[in-house]
Amino acid sequence: MKSSVDQLNSFLRGEIAAVETYRMALAKIEEMDATHDQLITNLHSHEDRVGILEEAIRAIGGEPATSSGPWGVFVRSIEGGAQLFGRRATLAVLEEGEDHGLVDYREDLDDDELDAGTKRVVRDTLLPAQQLTHDSLSHLRKRL
Repeated sequence: MKSSVDQLNSFLRGEIAAVETYRMALAKIEEMDATHDQLITNLHSHEDRVGILEEAIRAIGGEPATSSGPWGVFVRSIEGGAQLFGRRATLAVLEEGEDHGLVDYREDLDDDELDAGTKRVVRDTLLPAQQLTHDSLSHLRKRL
């Protein structure tokens, strides 16, 4: 049985991994590239979610995770390979991460073990923000 703190920390590790991945991608994409500004916007959204999750975890008496954990190691290894193949592959990895995050928030929103406050944060704040970054990256990839 997963507690709300455990679930929020799972979300937090995913958001930390997203921040790490976007930073790696941005390091390889030139500022003049048309994708750069959108990736910066998505990065900031994920950074905001890290703060929201840390605050929500502390509010219910938990201790926020401080790293992306195993998910981050996996994502970094995929991202490293993608960068060898260029912008399209890097964006594909980012989109896959956005897909995973969207599914994660949607599936766990229905978890009966989560308290009402946690569900509210996911439903009203995290899921809509995840949907926006997901959709923006999906549109970005389709334009290329």
